[in-house]
Amino acid sequence: MALLNDEQVMLRDMAREWADNESPTTAFRKLRDAAPAKGFDPEAWNTIGQMGWAGILIPEEFGGSAFGYLSLGLVVEQLGRNLAVSPLSSTAVAASAIATGTSDAAKSDWLGKLASGEAVATLAIDEGPLHTGVDNLQTTVSGSSLSGAKKFVAEGDGADVFVVAAADGLYVVAKGEGVTVHTRRMADSRSHADVTFTNAPAEKLGGPELSRAIVDRATAVTTAEMLGMAENAFSQTLDYLKQRVQFGQVLSTFQALQHRMAKMKTEIELMRSAVEGALEAIDANRSDVDQAVSLAKAVANDTLRLVSREMVQLHGGVGMTDEYDAGLYLKRSAVLETMWGNASYHRDRFARLNGY
Repeated sequence: MALLNDEQVMLRDMAREWADNESPTTAFRKLRDAAPAKGFDPEAWNTIGQMGWAGILIPEEFGGSAFGYLSLGLVVEQLGRNLAVSPLSSTAVAASAIATGTSDAAKSDWLGKLASGEAVATLAIDEGPLHTGVDNLQTTVSGSSLSGAKKFVAEGDGADVFVVAAADGLYVVAKGEGVTVHTRRMADSRSHADVTFTNAPAEKLGGPELSRAIVDRATAVTTAEMLGMAENAFSQTLDYLKQRVQFGQVLSTFQALQHRMAKMKTEIELMRSAVEGALEAIDANRSDVDQAVSLAKAVANDTLRLVSREMVQLHGGVGMTDEYDAGLYLKRSAVLETMWGNASYHRDRFARLNGY
């Protein structure tokens, strides 16, 4: 478990309080049923911008706080607990790519707007249904024009600017000329657009090394959301077992169910260690960031898969109904497990990085 400073503790607690009071799962249900074109609540996003969370990875000279990835992870974890719909993760990591890149024009044009929440950004990386990293990409750039098709772009429906991986590196492309967004409907009721770029004006941020680094950072932030989901799915299941009576006894008194809950709790603690370890590795700019990230994603995939499915099982028949939250966590889990690579992909990557 990471050792947090006073600022990080305050940030985490503030995010938890806001998520519980302003963005519970009832807010997710309301947004799901309304199905807004952008895929999120602009008013809630504006509040997040005012609280400074969108600028956590942005340098102070551009209006951010430069608190680092562990701090961002703490906020994303708290939002993930309640399935809060927000473009925070995608915007923050895309902003980090712009801040790290070599384009002063892109920094000047976008970082201030992203830090304040005035604009939304996202990453456009994958070109097929499976994550294969940034190698063998078909997206190309001729002069200053970028062309290619990206699949399953998170928050793509409401993004104002895209950070796009091409064959020779990472580019920033503004929504508008040469950009076509096609909405996809997926199980988790979140925005996952397909985006086509046709001779879209592009500004280069860096080479393939930057692309790989940003994908690792996006992966680590995703595991933070998964950690929050696992924590709350476990808590809701435990609460249910403590009040549900069967055969004249409270379910939590059954030893077999106690063993299942104990296993989940242990796995979640291991998951926290791996997730926070990856975020700390990024902040420390360690040489083994790629290994730490793959370890975190593999563990997060396995753990959230276990907890979300046990949540449905241990709720019994009502766990299959929309009245309870179990199905919402199960659906979001299924999407996040595949985002940025499934467990098999990251186990294989971890082995290769270690020379196996």
